[in-house]
Amino acid sequence: QKAQETLRTALAMGADRAILIVAEDKVEPLGVAKLLAKVAEAEAPGLIILGKQAIDDDNNQTGQMLGALLGWGQGTFANKVEIAGEQVDVTREVDGGLETVKLKLPAIVTTDLRLNEPRYASLPNIMKAKSKPLDQKTPADYGVDVAPRLTVVSVTEPAKRQAGVKVADVDELVGKLKALGVAK
Repeated sequence: QKAQETLRTALAMGADRAILIVAEDKVEPLGVAKLLAKVAEAEAPGLIILGKQAIDDDNNQTGQMLGALLGWGQGTFANKVEIAGEQVDVTREVDGGLETVKLKLPAIVTTDLRLNEPRYASLPNIMKAKSKPLDQKTPADYGVDVAPRLTVVSVTEPAKRQAGVKVADVDELVGKLKALGVAK
């Protein structure tokens, strides 16, 4: 139900139609990528834009897996996207500044928060969104098995860090380091 509300919001913001794929259990990133690949095969889009990572598992895997499954080029962590003819320029921040990659369409782009400021849905558009098409499908409609492949065996906190030792001066520090075999 919550995903349906999100899709209706997207429709109110300007999307023409939406597809909701209903699964009974949680779907892992590979299953999502397989479903999106089937949707892409059916819809033949020129560009697929995904978020950088999901809020539920924070894995940052689906976009990259989708690119691999489709064999399309991908630009990740985009903060600027420009389409020019049959290619898309994707700019992202890296440690040394900005990096721009040129991709041949069709392509996959995963976005950073800085890509854009989403428009607000106006009340008339919210009302119109209720009548826009929202197809409901299941993984079986696409012939995709989304059974989990991973099992969480355990989750544990790391060991508590040992308390440090205060030293009075550099000579004492060097002495302790020598005793540990760290310094000569």
